[in-house]
Amino acid sequence: MNSTDQEAYYYDGYDYGNDTEIFEPCSNQNNQSVQKVIGPYVHSIICILGFIGNSLVIVTYACYKKAKSMTDVYLLNVAIADLLFVVALPLIVYNELTSWSMGPIACKLLRGSYSVNLYSGMLLLACISTDRYIAIVQARRSFRLRSLPYSRVICTVVWTIALLLSLPTFYYYNWYEPGHTSGIFINETELNITHHVEYVCEFRFPDPQTALRTKIAVPSIQLAIGFFLPLLIMIFCYSCIIGTLLRARNFQRHKAVRVVLVVVAVFIVCHLPYNAVLLYDTTNMFKEQSCEEADALQVATTVTQTIAYLHCCLNPVLYAFVGVKFRNHFRRIVQDLWCLGKKYIAPRRFSRVTSEMYVSRRSVDGSSDKGSSFTM
Repeated sequence: MNSTDQEAYYYDGYDYGNDTEIFEPCSNQNNQSVQKVIGPYVHSIICILGFIGNSLVIVTYACYKKAKSMTDVYLLNVAIADLLFVVALPLIVYNELTSWSMGPIACKLLRGSYSVNLYSGMLLLACISTDRYIAIVQARRSFRLRSLPYSRVICTVVWTIALLLSLPTFYYYNWYEPGHTSGIFINETELNITHHVEYVCEFRFPDPQTALRTKIAVPSIQLAIGFFLPLLIMIFCYSCIIGTLLRARNFQRHKAVRVVLVVVAVFIVCHLPYNAVLLYDTTNMFKEQSCEEADALQVATTVTQTIAYLHCCLNPVLYAFVGVKFRNHFRRIVQDLWCLGKKYIAPRRFSRVTSEMYVSRRSVDGSSDKGSSFTM
């Protein structure tokens, strides 16, 4: 393989052999069939559920429940990260199924923001487990360590770390025409083929050394910082929490133990399969594989990655709606939306008679404006 072919290889990932022989890239038909089902349908469900759940968390904190504790600040930032993630997901799916048509700037911003939200979301889950560890295991020191200014500083540090870890993604993702479409010339008159330029939004490197280092460094950092570090922190913190709760003979504490186990189990079930496949892919990245093996690996990556995406839909349920106080605020949102809908949909119904009936009903139910404020 000469220098020109070698340069093309590191640009778009296809090996063209020597000057006279061209090797066609693997078609990965099984993975394409899986993507045609998962991409438009399963990912659409994930986007809708994730958007609704995380939007409700953000609206609750913005309008009904102000962030007054470290846990509130963490939950709000997790919801923001997951919401940005599900907003970017449809464009990621579009990029995987078709050619990229939105230009180089959108390519970099999309892939870079995807990486930032991935790192920040996982690190914030580790922060939540640490916060719960301090509140339960280190209860005597919790008032000093769990202050609101500390939480804002920690969240700023987390987002900064996520941005720094995503810089290679911002820099090396590019919008370009792959070499296997631009470097091959076909007699279009004889074959009756119309040349159609297709662009992709993928990694592109200036030299083989940079490609080698980056293709190993990016998934390795994602595995270390985006999975194993949060997993180890969660296992340590929640193990100590479970030990503390079991020593307290209280029904509510035992119920809290089950909630902790569910949180850890869901995290492992969602993220362990994908990271195991990513680890295998990274360790075998530069080994020769048949098209069947490469196709099977791509199918495994697509399926396990989709399972990992489900976690952004479950985070609002596991971390926010599990609390009684948060559920009360959510009920208030539903009630206000219902009253607002009745006000604009059927305004004529609010006559003197209905007003008298409404006052009478309030007196019977014993509800009042003071009763609408939920207790802790």
